[in-house]
Amino acid sequence: MDKIKIQNRPFGPFPTMLVGADVNGKPNYVTVGACGVVSLKPMLYISLKGTHYTTAGVKENGYFSVNIPPADLVEQTDYCGIVSGKTIDKSNVFLPFYDELGKAPMIKECTMNFLCKVIQVTPIDDFEMFLGEIVAVYVNKDCLTDGKPDPLKINPIIMMGASYYDLNQLVGNAFKAGLKISEANKS
Repeated sequence: MDKIKIQNRPFGPFPTMLVGADVNGKPNYVTVGACGVVSLKPMLYISLKGTHYTTAGVKENGYFSVNIPPADLVEQTDYCGIVSGKTIDKSNVFLPFYDELGKAPMIKECTMNFLCKVIQVTPIDDFEMFLGEIVAVYVNKDCLTDGKPDPLKINPIIMMGASYYDLNQLVGNAFKAGLKISEANKS
């Protein structure tokens, strides 16, 4: 396999998320690809520009939501990433709902939602990385298989470069797909 060295920057693939926060008493959402798992504990991180309107809401309330939009919401998802809540009211783009804590808007149309409490903020260049403890998780009932979230039913949007993709098929199971190689190496 020939390798070619390319520009030093993260190209992806990245899950595309909508981060929600109340700003000035209204739901606001921003599209991010800088979001993910930190450990096996109930923690997620998001990374937002310090100038984002949503960033002010996360700081003000100490909570944020991470919403996984399905591929059929690509237009609304992209829209939330190209317009600012400073100039455009995005509170009506989606139907918001709140956990009993009432601290950050989650999106009904998204197939999976996480409510997170900010436990640490780390400045990184012109971004701020928020580490959040997951305090509630919601998933559409029809996106479960055997009581667990099914990624093919959730159908998240994946971003790579400047393009969006969806998932097409299951290609293996964690801690099982490699067992064939593990067994062959024992012989």
